[in-house]
Amino acid sequence: MAALTLFDLDGTLVDSSPGINAAVRVAAAELGLPEPTADQLTAMVGPPLQDGFAAVLGVPDADVERAVLAYRAHYTAGAMFDAPVYPGVAELLAGLRGRGELLAVATSKPAEFARRILDHVGLLDAFHSVHGATLDGRVRHKHQVVALALAEHPDGTQPVLVGDRAQDVVGARVHGLPCIGAGWGPARPGELAQAGAAVVVDTPAQVLGALDVVRL
Repeated sequence: MAALTLFDLDGTLVDSSPGINAAVRVAAAELGLPEPTADQLTAMVGPPLQDGFAAVLGVPDADVERAVLAYRAHYTAGAMFDAPVYPGVAELLAGLRGRGELLAVATSKPAEFARRILDHVGLLDAFHSVHGATLDGRVRHKHQVVALALAEHPDGTQPVLVGDRAQDVVGARVHGLPCIGAGWGPARPGELAQAGAAVVVDTPAQVLGALDVVRL
């Protein structure tokens, strides 16, 4: 039996904000929306894309799919790879693998995009599986992708999610999992603690110790 640690992708493993911001700006322009503010761009990193356009940018339901298509056209043309790995993440993953843990990604980003990004930045081989949204949006919420990861690893013990936004905390809670807040991501001050994160850490190097604490 091995302990199971799940990781969010955007804002946790990689700083995907440059590529996401660029694609959101393109989509907003194509729909004739005002230039997104800095706060709006930050809020778009983390939640499902469809929900972000509707709730953050106020895109009417009838236009959400058009916004998603405009976003993805720019994103998949190369913007998705503007996502550097956070300092210390590679060392954290190596340390977890070294002590025999099962590692999986659970992201609201489409799974095929997540795999391409992880492969591009050299992290794909660190994970036993990658789980994400479907392109049609039927699977996109954090609790749904966490469910996929748990089903893939039924023998994984004491599962924990590491994530950077309130959606990660809430999605983990649906399955009774604690969430370690990745405080180095784009979350607003206090967001992770207020959502109920078991602990919030400042750097990837602190995750190992936090895992030991939440699994006591």
